[in-house]
Amino acid sequence: MLERLQKLIAEAGIAARRKAEQMIEAGSVTVNGVVVTELGTKADPDVDHIRVDGRPINPLLRDREKIYVLLNKPRGYLSATKDPLNRPLAIDLLPTNIQKKVHTVGRLDFNTEGLLILTNDGALTDAVTRAGFIEKTYHAKVKGHPSDDQISRLRRGVTIDRRKLAPAEIRQLDRTDRDNVWYEVRLTQGRNQQIRKMFDVTGHSVVKLRRVRIGAIDDVGLKVGVFRMLTPTEVRALMTGKPAPKTPAVRIGAKVAAKSPAKASVKSSAKAPVRTSAKPTGKTSTRSGAKTSPKPAPRPASKQSGRAGGPKPGGMAAPPKRGGSSSGRPGTRPARPGGARRTTPKKQR
Repeated sequence: MLERLQKLIAEAGIAARRKAEQMIEAGSVTVNGVVVTELGTKADPDVDHIRVDGRPINPLLRDREKIYVLLNKPRGYLSATKDPLNRPLAIDLLPTNIQKKVHTVGRLDFNTEGLLILTNDGALTDAVTRAGFIEKTYHAKVKGHPSDDQISRLRRGVTIDRRKLAPAEIRQLDRTDRDNVWYEVRLTQGRNQQIRKMFDVTGHSVVKLRRVRIGAIDDVGLKVGVFRMLTPTEVRALMTGKPAPKTPAVRIGAKVAAKSPAKASVKSSAKAPVRTSAKPTGKTSTRSGAKTSPKPAPRPASKQSGRAGGPKPGGMAAPPKRGGSSSGRPGTRPARPGGARRTTPKKQR
């Protein structure tokens, strides 16, 4: 992308812009081996070989940090780096340290609000501004009610300034009032004031216009006048031309309807993790390599002792004990210490 030489010199860290201008006027800068002394001369660091005092600055520019900003531009701001009429600039809404490093990608009209990308990456600029590559979505408030035939004509593409426009996707949004209608317009073309001129052909002028999506990036959660940095995933989507999702027309400003509790419960139950039984299965343990025996069933109560023969707390049954009775059978327990009275009667002989 073509940029002013003094800006490139400053971004390479050679000197500040004012000093860079002095270096250009002194003949210290060459582009493709030709000395440049005229201020305002532009060069593309991806194509042209730029030297300052014989030192190439192209490697320095390639290693510079890439910055990607997404701004929700308000109405009444100009998409430019400077304005002879001293109107407010969209770039002025960014911190000072970023303003000097980025440029706007494309333009939004002075009276149009919405998403605007600012970056110092020429490759991203080319991808976003390339005709037919990235789709932009706008919401337009139109005065009056255009007929279906008029909207169909706009969809096919109309001729403006002796140039035939590419077909556009247009659909009416749900919200309308007595005097105005909202439309969603999707374009892969970006001519100057294109949407306003399109509807002027129908006799219904645009009274409000905002850009709500660039490719797969939308304005959800980004208030007017606020900016944020693009994520690496979003940058890759713009570079590859990832299309925007085809969402249905919605009521402007309407709240999203809550999900049905019944559907939500079915969905949550379907995703609920399946719990496995904690009982031993008799398989070899992965830790010790020893086999674990299955948990025995509870022992029925003894008719003679009146005690329950079930397992003790802890999950494992107590092994049978011998002794403590005249019979020595495993079903009896030893006599209690301290001369306690025996509870198990002697066997009748």
